[in-house]
Order: sequence, then structure tokens, then C-alpha cells
Amino acid sequence: MRAIFRSLMSKFILICTVITFLFASRSVAQGTPEYNKWVTTGFEQYNAKQYKESAASYSKAFATIGGRAVADDRYIAACAWALAGKRDSAFFHLTYLAEKANYTDHNQLTTDNDLKVLRGDKRWHPLCDRVQQNMVKAEATLNKNLVAILDTVSQQDQRYRQQLADIENQHGKNSKEVKELWKIINKYDSVNLKKVTAILEQYGWPGADLVGEEGAATVFLVIQHADLKTQDKYLPSMREAVKKGIASPASLAMLEDRVALRHGKKQIYGSQVTSDANGDYLAPLADPDNVDKRRAEVGLGPLADYLLNFSIIWDVAAYKKQLPELEKRQKK
Repeated sequence: MRAIFRSLMSKFILICTVITFLFASRSVAQGTPEYNKWVTTGFEQYNAKQYKESAASYSKAFATIGGRAVADDRYIAACAWALAGKRDSAFFHLTYLAEKANYTDHNQLTTDNDLKVLRGDKRWHPLCDRVQQNMVKAEATLNKNLVAILDTVSQQDQRYRQQLADIENQHGKNSKEVKELWKIINKYDSVNLKKVTAILEQYGWPGADLVGEEGAATVFLVIQHADLKTQDKYLPSMREAVKKGIASPASLAMLEDRVALRHGKKQIYGSQVTSDANGDYLAPLADPDNVDKRRAEVGLGPLADYLLNFSIIWDVAAYKKQLPELEKRQKK
């Protein structure tokens, strides 16, 4: 997961919806601004190969919430400790994930080069066995046919979107090449939507217990990319799934925001950033003063941290002054 998460982070602008979903899944529903600060610092140090410093930052983050941690953060901390040469600390976090958090990604664990230093340790094979057991148990309830369908959908959903930034940089946002790429994207979106709506009609909104974490994420992404009529139809299903605990409140918040904007209303959680000829901007937001409170309630981190990924500095006073002009830009 750590390697996947890190590689996606480098493509944030390309596939921001995916990243937002991943942030939701690893977000700080149990965290605090202090936790967020140290995790952000630790992640930056990790990417800078400052592994000892990164591991220390993650430890400070976990200490702010009594030693607890978001699973993805704990995994990155384990990798940092391993690369810093501190095997005991690395195994502490990995064992905690396997035994307390039911970590299931056996393939990631056994192929992650950042954990290579641990493989000769006598604790390695028992750890891998436990994760394999977790994986087998988790997969017992999965509908393998649906998982396979959604895996294909996921690849088709992202394959061409990941090319957008490069094509735009080479030829311009309004170029013939970009328009041709969007024709391909729209074609696959139409095919994928038929597959996903067929699943929704038969099974309702599927949880990770039925289609796995990636499958559940894919269903959300396809609906997030769908037309407004489709979003209106399935938004109540997702709301109900969140009440049942089988869908992410943070993902629902993103869909709520997108639907609100498409109906000409203001977004609630600040998840939607829009681009026009003048650059990127946060789409019109209701009650900006209390947005972080609303975001925290659904497991999203502070808006200021999120907007930095778009090189936008969050200043609530300035934003409120700009809001009438932003509303005009959004209508265009």
C-alpha cells in the first residue's frame, strides 16, 4: 500500500479523484491537526530519503493520539524504520498491523523493496504467514466475479486519465490531442458506467466485504465521473451505505460536493477544485469559516493541507472576498 500510495501522490493533479479517495481512506478521522502536521512532515522526509527523521516524525504523530495511527501511516512508519536500520521498530508496526488491524496485502508486504532488510530476520516468515491468513479470511466473502469486473473497470477508468497532464503540457489544454484523448476517456466511461450500474442495481452499493477495498473505490470513482442524472439516482444509495458502515463518509462528501455544484449550489466540504483559463481555484464553498469542522466529521483532513496539492494557499478571509467572483467563474 505504501508504494502504491507514494506513486499516486506524485500524480496528484492527474488523478486527483483517486488521491482524494485514498486520502479519505487513510485520513485523520481519528487524528488531530497535530497528528496531520507530523504525518505530513514524516511523508515529506520519507520521500527525501531522510528515513530516520521520517520515522521519528511518525512516532510524534502517533503519540499525539495515544499511540494509535491510521493504517497506511503505520505502514510507512515501518518502512522508514526498516530503511533507518531499526528492525525492532519496523517489526513492531508491521506486527501491529497484522494482528490488530488485520492487514491483508501479502503481495505488497513480500515485494516491497523498502522492507528488504527485514527478510532475513526470524520474525519475517511468521509475519508474512499472519498477513496471508488475514488475506484468505478477507477474501472468503468476496464475489470474485465482481472483483474481476471492477479491476478491469478501474484500469480503464484511469489508464487514459493518467496521460492527460503530459498531453496537456505538450500540446495545450485546448489542443486537438487533448480533445481526442477525452473522446477515448468518455467512451470508456460510458462502458464502465453500464458495468457499475448493473452491479448497483443487483447488489445495491457494494462494500469492501463484497468487492474488496479497490473494488469499492472503483464503484465510487465511476459514479463520481458519471453524468448528473446518474449521480442523482445513486447518491441516496451511497448515503444509505455510509449509514450501514460499508461506504466511506469522506467519499460520500466528495460526491455530495460534486452534485451540489452541478445543481448550481455551493459545495459543503471543499473537495472540488476547478480549473479555467485563469488557473485552479476552490469551487464556491458554503460557510467557509466552518469547513474544517465539517471535513473532520467525515474523516477529511484540513482544507489548507488538501489545497496545497493544487498550489492553492487557503486564506478564509481572502476567499470570502473572492467568492462572488468565483461564483461567476463557476457559472461560465
